[in-house]
Amino acid sequence: MKLDILAFGAHPDDVELGCGGTLAKEVSLGKKVGIVDLTRGELGTRGTAEIRDAEAKAGAVALGIEVRENLNMRDGFFVNDETHQLEVIRTIRKYRPEIVICNAVDDRHIDHGKGSKLVSDACFLSGLIKIETQHDGLQQSAWRPKVVYHYIQWKNIEPDFVVDISGYIDKKTDAILAYGSQFYKPGSNEPETPIATKNFLDSIHYRAQDLGRLIGKDYAEGFTVERYLAVNSLADLI
Repeated sequence: MKLDILAFGAHPDDVELGCGGTLAKEVSLGKKVGIVDLTRGELGTRGTAEIRDAEAKAGAVALGIEVRENLNMRDGFFVNDETHQLEVIRTIRKYRPEIVICNAVDDRHIDHGKGSKLVSDACFLSGLIKIETQHDGLQQSAWRPKVVYHYIQWKNIEPDFVVDISGYIDKKTDAILAYGSQFYKPGSNEPETPIATKNFLDSIHYRAQDLGRLIGKDYAEGFTVERYLAVNSLADLI
């Protein structure tokens, strides 16, 4: 299946938090969208890998995603080497996306920056014809996405552009709340973590509101880029 957009996350819930509203909007516009999680988040303080597997499925349903995969890399310990790059390359060549979205380039969790660089490097290498890969016993053709974008996570990184997600904040919120094991829940006996506080849950809305305010919209999500953005006309800007 060829996808228009393929979003990668180091952990299940990264994509929902970083660009869930954008993906829901693109799905509504008829785009074919997929999510690939690098790990199962098995080192997370709360929940289990099995619980997060189920939550990831529910999150994908909430966003209307066509396909979701998990590459089963080791949470906390995957590295940006040939073995891991080839796993990502096979996935990119399998779905042949025009756009890849991945983790923040720098963030609090070490896996986010690692995942960002791993996916970005794999996107470039995937376009080299002398790197041979197979899927289901068949030789894959080289494929390089047109662009790679990075969503924003824990740190308030200055975005290079923002996407108006007014009308899609509820879908984003529903997808995030599918991860009941990870986020704030009154009366929970689970250990408190930085993302399991009411302040963090509230920040999802107020960050989106603030980015929206800056462009004259209700809600927005921010992204950073690896090369200059280009438009055909000044009229393309909102």
